[in-house]
Amino acid sequence: MDISTQNPTSPPTPQPTEAEAKRAARGATRPGDRIFVGLSRGSGIFVLVLMGAIAAFLTYRASIAISKDEANFFTSFEWNPAGVPPEFGIAVLAFGTVVSSIIAMAIAVPIAVGIALFITHYAPRKLGGTIAFVVDLLAAVPSIVYGLWGVLVLVPHLNGLYGWLDTYLGWTGVFEWSGGPARSLLAVGILLAIMILPIITNVSREVFRQVPRMHEEAALALGATRWEVIRMSVLPFGRSGIISASMLGLGRALGETMAVAMVLSPTFDINASLLDAGGGTFAQNIASKFNEASPMGRDALIASGLVLFVITLLVNGAARMIISRRKEYSGANA
Repeated sequence: MDISTQNPTSPPTPQPTEAEAKRAARGATRPGDRIFVGLSRGSGIFVLVLMGAIAAFLTYRASIAISKDEANFFTSFEWNPAGVPPEFGIAVLAFGTVVSSIIAMAIAVPIAVGIALFITHYAPRKLGGTIAFVVDLLAAVPSIVYGLWGVLVLVPHLNGLYGWLDTYLGWTGVFEWSGGPARSLLAVGILLAIMILPIITNVSREVFRQVPRMHEEAALALGATRWEVIRMSVLPFGRSGIISASMLGLGRALGETMAVAMVLSPTFDINASLLDAGGGTFAQNIASKFNEASPMGRDALIASGLVLFVITLLVNGAARMIISRRKEYSGANA
């Protein structure tokens, strides 16, 4: 029909009001939707309240300990909260926690990304599924089992590696070895790398599987090799996912307790060499001293736990920020 023949006086279609549109968008007219929205909102508020309660408790107990500390809490190498006057600080714990986590990340991230790429782009389907299953099993192993394996298997077999590092890199001072037991920060870093490997591998693998197929096919059509496809299409798309996975693994490494306590030979000093026994971490120090600590000692341990709590929150918050900016980091829209 010609447009000119249509009735110009036909009434226009009624449009919903702004309030009605908002209610429809929120699903406010359905009881089930209202219940679901309420439960979701309540769960989120509960988590925030719980985190706030934990932070308030740690801050309160930490303030009691720090107010009585005669040393500088952030720079002191002493840990004697039961002394008169009490003196304690977190310098050694912060150093050990950061160094062991950096070692773990330096070892685990390249290996985990390589495993994820092999599973998703190189391995046959059955082999890739088997490797993925084995990696998932690593994530299910308890920390205490890792600790036992580290003490009974890993540490005795590190002497050869330590000797080689001392022979060729001992001049740096970082890899100088005095010949003592291999219960050092390097051993802890290696053990932590094995523990966080499944986390980084699984997240990276799922990110690589989300790469648009058209991107890979376009690169192949232009004559790119498989590695060039990965370099130009897969890695740019999964960059934010790799960073987020690494930060999640870092959060696990920062807070690991039992395995570190079993492997590390703790001392309250900072060694320039990563191979000599000694050092400490926040979680290891709390686990080993909490049961026998005096009331003042427990407040001091809680104060160190507050520092670890803040560091972990910052790491996980940074991971969430990177995830929220995924489109900006990826090459999906390029």
